[in-house]
Amino acid sequence: MAKESIIRPNADAVFAGWLAKLSAAVETRSAEGFQDLFIDDSFWKDMLAFTWDFPTFTGQDEIRAAFASSIDRVGAAAIRLAPDRTAPRYGRRTGKTVLEGFFDFDTKVGRGTGFARLRVDEADPLNPRAWLLLTTLQEMTGFEERIGKRRPSGDEFAKYASADNWLDSRTKELAFADRDPKVLIVGGGHSGLSLAARLKSMGVDTLVIEKTPRVGDTWRNRYHSLTLHNEVFANHMPYVPFPPTWQKWLPKDKLAGWLEAYAETLELNVWGTTELLEARYDDTERLWTARLKLQDGTERTMRCPHLVMATGVSGSIPKMPDVPGLTEFKGTLLHSSQFKSGKDFAGKRAIVIGTGNSGHDVAQELYVNGAEKVSMLQRGASCVVSLEPTATSVYSVYSEGPPVDDVDLTTAAVPYPVLKETYQWFSRKARQVDKELLDRLNARGFETYYGPDDTGFHMMYLRGEGGFYIDVGCSALIGEGKIGVIQTRDMDRFVAEGLRLKDGTVVPCDLVVAATGFRNMQENVRRLLGDTVADRVGPIWGFDDNHVMRNMWQRTAQPGFWVMGGGLIDARLFSRFLALQIIASLTGILGPRSQSESQTGRTNHQAALHGDK
Repeated sequence: MAKESIIRPNADAVFAGWLAKLSAAVETRSAEGFQDLFIDDSFWKDMLAFTWDFPTFTGQDEIRAAFASSIDRVGAAAIRLAPDRTAPRYGRRTGKTVLEGFFDFDTKVGRGTGFARLRVDEADPLNPRAWLLLTTLQEMTGFEERIGKRRPSGDEFAKYASADNWLDSRTKELAFADRDPKVLIVGGGHSGLSLAARLKSMGVDTLVIEKTPRVGDTWRNRYHSLTLHNEVFANHMPYVPFPPTWQKWLPKDKLAGWLEAYAETLELNVWGTTELLEARYDDTERLWTARLKLQDGTERTMRCPHLVMATGVSGSIPKMPDVPGLTEFKGTLLHSSQFKSGKDFAGKRAIVIGTGNSGHDVAQELYVNGAEKVSMLQRGASCVVSLEPTATSVYSVYSEGPPVDDVDLTTAAVPYPVLKETYQWFSRKARQVDKELLDRLNARGFETYYGPDDTGFHMMYLRGEGGFYIDVGCSALIGEGKIGVIQTRDMDRFVAEGLRLKDGTVVPCDLVVAATGFRNMQENVRRLLGDTVADRVGPIWGFDDNHVMRNMWQRTAQPGFWVMGGGLIDARLFSRFLALQIIASLTGILGPRSQSESQTGRTNHQAALHGDK
């Protein structure tokens, strides 16, 4: 007990001591004082607060230079403990004792929140220094979120100050009969709605257009058995968390219904059965001219300064495989996005191309619904992990107690080198925990690995690689021989009646499902906005040179154009930062990003420090 009391003195007091030193460095504009707050092997990540960008500064020298270059322009001040965040607390990270805490600060344009993970020296426990620091812009002055004490009063309706009641006013707002929006969002899924909710709360007039009739149809129209593979408490959306009575694993139709209710509850302006036909940007006026096809078949032209593409997690245009002879196959050929239900193919023989999540789910649904024979065509080794405990361990931090918004910042603070080491540690653990599962798969000829650098499934997702599966039952079917495995090296080509192997054997089938993913989101841009804009924007998703998601949630080389995507966690976190960038652009604070920066990522941190140049 005595040793513990020495190593871990009062967390509040120790963090307050470090915060006082931070405050002194900021108030005196002392780069040396700021540098001294960090250990040698340290990282500072910024999200808009100091740079209007998302850079990571590594090591004391780089951190010192970044602070010196930005502090006068940013005008950071009033460092204080964040009153509405998780209190400072000790923990263990990578085998080291750390002290973590949140703080708030002011800048010339608004309010920020920081998170610090301090390395505790057992020889000097009262004077920890920062290992990781995250600084984020949370709100801009004049555009604060209208929540809590700032919520709208509704006096105009409650006190009969207007002839219109709430419904009259809401109907007029939704119609856009006398105005065009400031922001046009293409896509009414969770990403588009999350951004629309942020913008509305910050007072920005926004319209979401969705080509399907109802919000949530994109999920409703997916295959019958689809269920999210991460737990519900990690997936809350901005402002309205999922009910605590819900099951852990969220079915697609339940999520679809929630999205529809979310749009209605938050009074988001959404037009269903509305399609973007074309959009052209005027560099002089800095306006998009967007031509829309409406529900009744008529067209409407809108002029707005900002256009956001929110048409999928990381792409929505199906990618069909280049497999010899596939065009000669006479049975039913579907992409996984076209596959609806295994019930449609009871008694049929099927081959599924691809061994990622969708491929496994489709194969399992076919088997469960009575397909005569199901085989999977594996084109390369796949990363397979158990749902529990392996996959859930990645998101377990969301079940440990702190509010999801605090956890979002905690995870966002982790720089790429630390993230890579962490996921490699997860993979080493997964090899032990999932050994029996993998051995059964390997014995059936199914090939497994943990990615090109052993970082596992989640890093594969972040890099846009695909090729991973979170096991919800299909692995057992493969291990028991109920679902077959064919390696592409053993195939010759598809023929009219099925798949011919190199030994001349033909695997007959009536159905081929290509679970081969989607084309890069750049192709979505190309389809919507043409070659010039698509080529200017460049590839989307996957890490750029600075390990920031390429052209996602940030300025692109096309002025006034933004991309909003990712999973529910991504949308919750980055919807705030994208909304703030749009507001900064509307108010003249934020300039366009150069084409080279957008396509290749920032080549140096000086560019990030002058993000409005």
